[in-house]
Amino acid sequence: MLRIIATRVVLGILTLLAVSILIFAATEILPGDVASAVLGQGATPETLRVFRKELGLDRPAHVRYAEWFTGAIQGNFGKALTNKRDILTSITPRLKNTLFLAGYAALIAVPLSVALGILAAINEGKLADRLANIISLATISVPEFFIAYLLILFFAVKLRYFPSLSTVFADMPLSKKLHVTALPAVTLTMLVAAHMLRMTRSSVLSIMSQPYIEMAFLKGLSRTRVVLTHALPNAAAPIITVIALNLAYLIVGVVVIEVVFVYPGIGQFMVDGVSKRDLPVVQACGLIFAGAFITLNTVADVLSILVNPRLRHPV
Repeated sequence: MLRIIATRVVLGILTLLAVSILIFAATEILPGDVASAVLGQGATPETLRVFRKELGLDRPAHVRYAEWFTGAIQGNFGKALTNKRDILTSITPRLKNTLFLAGYAALIAVPLSVALGILAAINEGKLADRLANIISLATISVPEFFIAYLLILFFAVKLRYFPSLSTVFADMPLSKKLHVTALPAVTLTMLVAAHMLRMTRSSVLSIMSQPYIEMAFLKGLSRTRVVLTHALPNAAAPIITVIALNLAYLIVGVVVIEVVFVYPGIGQFMVDGVSKRDLPVVQACGLIFAGAFITLNTVADVLSILVNPRLRHPV
């Protein structure tokens, strides 16, 4: 088991290295010149030459990548091209805001979806199961920005229960912050809960056809007890994996939601960097997103191994 866990961790590190190369290469091959885009059309050839040298664009790409990645893993993402501010200093409060929103949505979505998935599996073919399938399928089929605008229309514009813009500050009270970010949190919850609900239901029902489950029924155990005691522990691995994937989506895929609600998170920061062609900011945000996604998937792989009874108790 320890060898398998170590292999998963090493693969995660290698994946992060490969993704960092792709991020750097993708930003380097963008059409146009970064120096020209930043300085504008009025820049002289001499000014462009000096600015390119200042940015290090006169050096080979592999040298610049090595310096960038080495600094990034040490917490040094460089300075933004637009305002010359330290990127780590600018990105830290925004990353905290994104993690707060993702955690807010996860606290609602994870227990709700797992509980409804187990309830649907227990009541397979009944009204509760059919309603869960219909609602989850409808939620998956609707784009997140459309759900966000509907929530804004009804709960912010018409009913005026929540603000349409989720602007938060560092010294804002927790109760006020929860109220302000309620609509984006609900939007994210509706998106990820549907996937987790369907995977929980499918994973549990796939175990229900196993011989030891049939033996449990023959012993006279109720369906609820069989599902919770015998089926759920053996179906935990795929459930943990889909939960980790959706938690990663809450961090990585929050860009659209942050733009819609003008939420000061890392997704909004990345969009601003793209619009201003601030490549160091875009690279830093992309690497943070990749690191969060890969870390959560690696943790899911390790937890799936630890909760697997056949690996914990090999024959």
